[in-house]
Amino acid sequence: MDEQKPQRLARTTIYENPWVTLYVDRVRLPGGRIVEAHHVLHFAKEAVAALVEDTEGRILLVEAYRYVVDSVQWELPAGGIDPGETAIEAAAREVREESGYATTGHELAAAFEPINGIGDKVHHLVCCRAVGTPGAFDPNEVRAVRWVSQPEIEEMLRCGQVRDGYTLTGVLWWLWRRTGAARLESPAP
Repeated sequence: MDEQKPQRLARTTIYENPWVTLYVDRVRLPGGRIVEAHHVLHFAKEAVAALVEDTEGRILLVEAYRYVVDSVQWELPAGGIDPGETAIEAAAREVREESGYATTGHELAAAFEPINGIGDKVHHLVCCRAVGTPGAFDPNEVRAVRWVSQPEIEEMLRCGQVRDGYTLTGVLWWLWRRTGAARLESPAP
């Protein structure tokens, strides 16, 4: 038993389906305080977002319908990782489904837990390049496909046009890699 971590004392299942389970846990914190009802979301599948670049250094965004927040938003292609699939395989599949593009040069860039205070969902970020000409995309998921340059995405960020967590994380990682990472790797004068 690790005294530096919270301990689950009890768990009750409130709701369960193949995608998500809602638990209420009774938890003892390291300082001794008991939380009687800590709600926890358990997700059955991990997820992936794809940061796709073209030969001009632009990134691919899809205009996705978001029922839960009643909006249509520009986002990176993203979705769930199916059983038996790697994050890279899922990224390639999601890009094809949502944009019609095939991809190559896949690199697993990061994994992150965006709601780790209440949920265990793991998101992966895969970087890749588009190849060939696009095919059809799923109009039930996506309204449009667009390539954006660095100045365009920076303006979208400034104006609050990018709200999706996958996309914010992926784009900020991409910008850091293009600018900040180079500064970190440069020798000091």
